[in-house]
Amino acid sequence: MPTIKSSTDLRNHYNEISTLCHETNEPVYITKNGKGDLVIMSMETYDELFGKFELYKLIQDGIDDVNEDRSSAADEAMKRLLDKYKIEDNRA
Repeated sequence: MPTIKSSTDLRNHYNEISTLCHETNEPVYITKNGKGDLVIMSMETYDELFGKFELYKLIQDGIDDVNEDRSSAADEAMKRLLDKYKIEDNRA
């Protein structure tokens, strides 16, 4: 169940709401005049969420590359990298 607080609660009880965000690692929904207005969360929770978004974008980029035929087999890609950086292939 989401935690919902009013903007008045946020103003009057900031420290308690901050502690709640840090202890639960969950967002707190803030209402203004009885309607949803903001969502607040700890920096740690935000960083984790943002990191997931970045990962999902990279995964989607990879899927798009495969779907648009902009990919190659791993052994072909490895050969191009070895050639590009003039590295000897020591794989057995």
